[in-house]
Amino acid sequence: MNLALFTLVAVALVGAVLLIFGTIEAERTARNQVRRTSEVLVELRNLGRAAINAETGQRGYFITLDRRYLDPYVNARQQYRPALDRLKQLIQQNPTPRQTELMGEIERLTEAKFAELALSVDQISQGELLAAQREILTDEGQQTMARLRYALSEMEQIESRVLIRATENASAVESRVLPLLGALFVMLLGALAIGYWQVARAARMAALEAHAEELAEARDRADLLARELNHRVKNLFAVILAIVRMSSRGSPEAQPVAESIAQRIHALLTAHEVTQGALGHQQADLRQLVETTLAPHRSSAAGLALDGPKVSLPAKQVTPLGLVLHELTTNAVKYGAWSQAGSLDIRWRREGNELLLEWSEHCPGGCTVPQGKGFGSQLIDSAARQLQGRIERDFADDGVRVKIAIPVD
Repeated sequence: MNLALFTLVAVALVGAVLLIFGTIEAERTARNQVRRTSEVLVELRNLGRAAINAETGQRGYFITLDRRYLDPYVNARQQYRPALDRLKQLIQQNPTPRQTELMGEIERLTEAKFAELALSVDQISQGELLAAQREILTDEGQQTMARLRYALSEMEQIESRVLIRATENASAVESRVLPLLGALFVMLLGALAIGYWQVARAARMAALEAHAEELAEARDRADLLARELNHRVKNLFAVILAIVRMSSRGSPEAQPVAESIAQRIHALLTAHEVTQGALGHQQADLRQLVETTLAPHRSSAAGLALDGPKVSLPAKQVTPLGLVLHELTTNAVKYGAWSQAGSLDIRWRREGNELLLEWSEHCPGGCTVPQGKGFGSQLIDSAARQLQGRIERDFADDGVRVKIAIPVD
């Protein structure tokens, strides 16, 4: 959690820094592009005006033969070269392929135009008016001027589009600032909330540690009381068993009934002992319950097979299931497989939320089928209701099959 909190805060801070840096960089790029585009447009207009002024001065000188009309031509010749050099320097900063191509074309057309004007002016100065007239009336100068105007116009359009893209990029970055700042603010609030929770959790842990010794003492007292209660319950079972057996001493005819009752009470005691494996957790292992129930009656001649996964049963199911297993074991010893050196096969498995236990007795000489429904059968039916499950018994010639299905968590 501490690592997650640190990571969240770090991400929020780094994101804020990157956002601010990106916004500043976009604004700087847009401002630089505005300044560059403005300078490029100025030099393009200077070149265009220089070419027009030079041509105007040449035409005026040709018409009037007065050198005063050459002033625009002379000024334009002085201006176009510095303007051309500044334009080349500006374009070289971050040119597009088309701008590089246009820059070469503008330079070539400008030089050609001023060379053509210089030739005609020299011819006029030398009195070769017819030659100058033929030079002026050719379409070459006009075409050069038209191509120069087109190249200058295209360069202006490209610079305008570059400026628009830079402005749009800066606007897009600015439009993302508020949502991202909002997200970062939420992340910081989340980090603060987690930090507060961590502080509160640390305070609770400190309080728990402060009371750890008291809790340990209370747990020891509870364990002592549980062991004392368990001891008293065992004593109570022993007293009840003694009362039952003493009550039948003077009545020989009652001794079988008393012994049957004593065995069932002993089965209850066995089920109770199985649940005492872990104090404070009233659960029992199914295999241990089965083995404990069968232990008093096992012998080398009695075949037994157990198979099944580890299953923990709550205390409320242990007692009725222990009584059922006791009744089945008693019947197997008296009338079933273990009464004639047969074999007993007990298997269990889990299917969904049910525990399925199959009790199979294999009787070599055939098992005795009960003619009526005695107390044992009624006890098994009552246990099935307590278990909230079902118990099915099938008596065949070669043995007994019992299927027990009970719900388990």
